[in-house]
Amino acid sequence: MKIAILSRKKSLYSTRRLVEAAEARGHTVRVLDHLHCFMDITSDKPSIHFKDEEFDRTDFDAVIPRIGASVTFYGTAVVRQFEMMNVYSVNESVAISRARDKLRSLQLLSRKKVGIPATAFAHSPDDINGLIREVGGAPCVIKLLEGTQGIGVVLAETKKAAESVIQAFMGLKSNILVQEFIKESKGSDLRCFVVGGKVIAAMQRTAPEGEFRSNIHRGGTAKLVKLSAAERRTAVNAAKVMGLNVCGVDLLRSARGPLVMEVNSSPGLEGIEGATKKDIAGLIIEFIENNASPNKTKTRGKG
Repeated sequence: MKIAILSRKKSLYSTRRLVEAAEARGHTVRVLDHLHCFMDITSDKPSIHFKDEEFDRTDFDAVIPRIGASVTFYGTAVVRQFEMMNVYSVNESVAISRARDKLRSLQLLSRKKVGIPATAFAHSPDDINGLIREVGGAPCVIKLLEGTQGIGVVLAETKKAAESVIQAFMGLKSNILVQEFIKESKGSDLRCFVVGGKVIAAMQRTAPEGEFRSNIHRGGTAKLVKLSAAERRTAVNAAKVMGLNVCGVDLLRSARGPLVMEVNSSPGLEGIEGATKKDIAGLIIEFIENNASPNKTKTRGKG
């Protein structure tokens, strides 16, 4: 098969592992920096240009999008162009956009009765007290909608602190979510790696001393973890609601069961492969082998 990987750098661990896994199974791989692609949007022969090359529907059988959060708009436009060319996309453009919108994704999960932390959203500073009240009061977590990898996430220990942080963000015209703080999670969360509707690996991430964010990028540590049936079911359901074939679902263990924090459409492979010793990249390529074919792209999930 001829596979394109949309990634900013060939040297990134996840990109490198996907290339290695695909080539080991006899496939031809090209890494394309999506920000250096441009699109010829025509009805009879849509194509993608990368530097001095032009690609049409005969050049690739499948594409693996590795789209960073800061370039979602342009990155998903490139994925859509591949879809117009009838190239199979591991994750479809609409599903990537759906998962990247934190508010929309939480509303969709809530609509499908998937467990999430109590969450409040407002535009006006007049509603600050109501926001804090609806998530059970302080301590509470305040998140920038545009944040990623733990950036723009603040734990407000007191009501006064929460009011100050919310006012500051609103003063900067930033969109924020206010969520309940799940104290029983004790600074840990679960990253469940879902491929083709199955949890193929899971790890527990734990925040460093004095920190509540467990992101590996922020100094968190990871270890292998055994999931309960409810946790597996929640992760699979969350991926299904988003319409994602490959994703990382972040869960919190709460007194009322597993709660979804976020669904990541471009999950990193380094932490999960290191913690579980599994060939995650190889399993993604195997999924492509079993599912990629022309005209198979279709929108899954709704909203």
